[in-house]
Amino acid sequence: MENVLNKEIKTIIDACPEVGRILDEYGIGCVPCSVGSCLLKDVVGIHNLDPQQEATLMYRIEKAIYPDRKVSEPVIDTTKKSAPKKITYSPSVRKLVDEHVLIKRLLALIPTIVDYIESSIKVDKDLVLKCVDFIRTYADKYHHMKEEDILFRYVDEKADIIQVMYKDHDTGRGYIRLVVEGAEKGDKALIKENMLAYRELLTQHIKKEDEILYPWIDRQLSTTQVGEMFRKCNEADASVGEELPKKYEKFICDLEEKFLQEVAK
Repeated sequence: MENVLNKEIKTIIDACPEVGRILDEYGIGCVPCSVGSCLLKDVVGIHNLDPQQEATLMYRIEKAIYPDRKVSEPVIDTTKKSAPKKITYSPSVRKLVDEHVLIKRLLALIPTIVDYIESSIKVDKDLVLKCVDFIRTYADKYHHMKEEDILFRYVDEKADIIQVMYKDHDTGRGYIRLVVEGAEKGDKALIKENMLAYRELLTQHIKKEDEILYPWIDRQLSTTQVGEMFRKCNEADASVGEELPKKYEKFICDLEEKFLQEVAK
């Protein structure tokens, strides 16, 4: 099994698709991953399963890969119930998680905004560009840049999961460029397609960060690094001023007031 643990997960799944289905049962979404260069041992390590879950997972994978091999089933202590793992974050990472909340509030509004644009006689260009400004300034410059310039530097930036995050950021920027193009041209279909694509991408992206990536990074940080990262994130926030997050929180509140009232009618 040792040689399999050191193989890239995409190679394993291509040879034995059942492994992908097993991983999916454990909430490990390697099948749709666009990179797939993680080693199997790293895939398991990143997700921080409890020992009993990990033993059962590895048993099932080995049985799937070597169906004719006699594999000893792990002894599971049924008297011990695995309590759900509570995720705790260091202060800087907690702030990034909190910033996700405001971004998710915009994502939740996008279907309603898209419906409003489709039903309007003329594209509300001002509305679209204000949403783009929130995404580019708050979600990207204010939030994503702290990830790219600070957080990701504390781990191997070539690691598969980090590369997936970078790719998601770039893909999202591409969708937003097309949203702007749609606003300039008055093209409702282009706006709709790319706003919804951005919503789907960021929804999954944030889930991966909150539940997998951030805890994985936090587990590797020393006390000194936690303090250093806290200082760097505070300096980054100070460089843009405290009015910036307040401005965009008000923007989201105003959007919610406008569109939640539309839905209630």
